[in-house]
Amino acid sequence: MLLIIVTSALRLRSACRLQRIQGHMMSTKAGSEVLFEKVGNAGVITLNRPKALNALNLTMIKHIYPQLKKWDKDSETDLVIIKGAGEKAFCAGGDIRAVSEAGKAGDSLTQDLFREEYILNNTIGTYQKPYVALIDGITMGGGVGLSVHGRFRVATEKTLFAMPETGIGLFPDVGGGYFLPRLQGKLGLFLALTGFRLKGRDVQRVGVATHFVQSDKIVSLEKDLVDLKTPSNSDVAQLLDSYQEQSSLDAEKPFVLQEQTDAIDRLFSAGSVEEIMENLKKDGSAFALKQTETLAKMSPTSLKLTFRQIQEGARMSLQEVLVMEYRLSQACMVCNAIPCKCNALSFHYPNQI
Repeated sequence: MLLIIVTSALRLRSACRLQRIQGHMMSTKAGSEVLFEKVGNAGVITLNRPKALNALNLTMIKHIYPQLKKWDKDSETDLVIIKGAGEKAFCAGGDIRAVSEAGKAGDSLTQDLFREEYILNNTIGTYQKPYVALIDGITMGGGVGLSVHGRFRVATEKTLFAMPETGIGLFPDVGGGYFLPRLQGKLGLFLALTGFRLKGRDVQRVGVATHFVQSDKIVSLEKDLVDLKTPSNSDVAQLLDSYQEQSSLDAEKPFVLQEQTDAIDRLFSAGSVEEIMENLKKDGSAFALKQTETLAKMSPTSLKLTFRQIQEGARMSLQEVLVMEYRLSQACMVCNAIPCKCNALSFHYPNQI
């Protein structure tokens, strides 16, 4: 009798969890979560979840992808602009809570969201028409995937960029294995492992953004973009360059990691995470000790996974990286229901990637 009661309770709990996940997926429609407008010859996408910092979910992804495809074939659409609603964020990431709950319940969202998101990332990376991401605010995780692979990324003084996934037991996905190792020196590996945050003009200085424009000029910039007639990539670049030249805010402020760049290249040039930790401890500088403390708080498994991801991704195309990352994402979800020692969301990956 007791066994029947316990079994029934577990089934009810699982059913309730699935209902929460499904409710999350179906509670809102594209008309409210993501907006599509045709302004002049421009297609404008607005991520419209300001209270959730425009966090990306499966519903939004499933509507953005076909719309991009439609505009790509539309002879009257010459460029695409993507932006976030509200004053705080472009897109603060993916909906990790929904994915975590889905993983525990064995729901297909764990496969569907990553697969559809990575397909969208690749579409953005191969888009033929000018694609302009106005990353005016917090831009992390999924928001990076919606912007960094596009041809033009415009940061403002309000932009806050980071890939904090090693702190939650995951890895910097959405093509992080492609763009991070292509940053200068070992900066990409440093950002990937530590989740270090870059702000404002520094986002453009490292190459995550292509341009820096003051936030009070973004409305005017968007108007000028949509007013362009059959613009080429060079036409868009010229307009963005002109706005950047008019944006002097923080121009004299040095790059936040300027004094540490050489140290990052030296300390993070290693064959393993253990060697990096050893380099940091031996160095003994305030900067090195701070990074040691930061890395000690991260998931050890995620650090090793990320290190290998960045190594392999440096030699791959974007599409190849996204295939690799999809496989890694699914391996990470396996341990949601299996106890392990990953220090975070109990994610796991196999020894052989």
